[in-house]
Amino acid sequence: MRLRNLALIGAFCLTALGGCKQAPGDTDRPTSAREYPRAARPVSNVVSAQFSTEAERDNHKEAQTVMDLAAIGPGSSVADIGAGEGYYTVRLGARVGTKGRVLAQDIDGEAMKRLGRRVEHDRLDNVSIIQGAPDDPKLPANSFDRVMLVHMYHEVTEPYAFLSRMRGALRANGRVVVVDLDRPTDRHGIPPALLFCEFESTGFRLTQFVRKPEIVGYYAEFDGSGQRPEPSKIRPCRIQGGQVVHGQN
Repeated sequence: MRLRNLALIGAFCLTALGGCKQAPGDTDRPTSAREYPRAARPVSNVVSAQFSTEAERDNHKEAQTVMDLAAIGPGSSVADIGAGEGYYTVRLGARVGTKGRVLAQDIDGEAMKRLGRRVEHDRLDNVSIIQGAPDDPKLPANSFDRVMLVHMYHEVTEPYAFLSRMRGALRANGRVVVVDLDRPTDRHGIPPALLFCEFESTGFRLTQFVRKPEIVGYYAEFDGSGQRPEPSKIRPCRIQGGQVVHGQN
C-alpha cells in the first residue's frame, strides 16, 4: 500500500506540477526572472567600480559630453544605474541643481556604502541611493527624465527582465542612455546591433546613436514608446554568423 501511494504521488507530480522540479538550466537564475528569456550571449563579470581615474575621465570631458548629449540640465530627474563609486552621480547632482534629483543605484552593497559616505561628505542633498537587483533596477514608476547605463549594461545578467521592469520608471518623453564599448559582451562591451536588438525586443525605440572619442565608446539613447511585449513573447537576441538574429522564446 505504501509503495502504491508513493507511485500515485509521483504520478501527481509529473502531471499536475510538471515534474515537481524546476525546468533544467533555470535553477541558476533568480526566481523573479524566469518568466523572461535567458540572455543568449555571454555576460561580462562585474569588475571594480573604478573604471579609471576620475581626473582622467574629466580630462577627456566624458561626463560633460554624455550629459550634453542627453540634454540633462537644471531640474532634470536622473537615475544613475550601476553608479559604483559615483563618478556620474556627483556630476549629475551638480548638473541638475537644487530643483533636480539624482537616484544612484547599484547591486554592490559595499559600493553603495562607499558612495553613501561620499554623498554625505559632499552634502549632495539632491542625491539618494538605492540597491537594485540583477533582474530589476527597482526604480520608482514614472519618475525619471533620463536613466543612465554607463559602461555597465554588458554586466546585466537578466537583460530582458531588467529592461522590461525599467520602462515604467520613465516619465513622458523620458529616455534611457547607454554608453558602452563596441566589443564582445564577454570583453566588457556590447556590439551596437546586439544592444539595439535587446532594447527593441522589450519595446524600446532607438532615438540617437553617436560614437565619441571623449566617452571611450558609443552613446545610444532609447525611448519607451514601443509596444510592451509579454515576457513569454520576447525572443532573445544572439549573434550568429556575424549577424544579430532572434532565437527561440
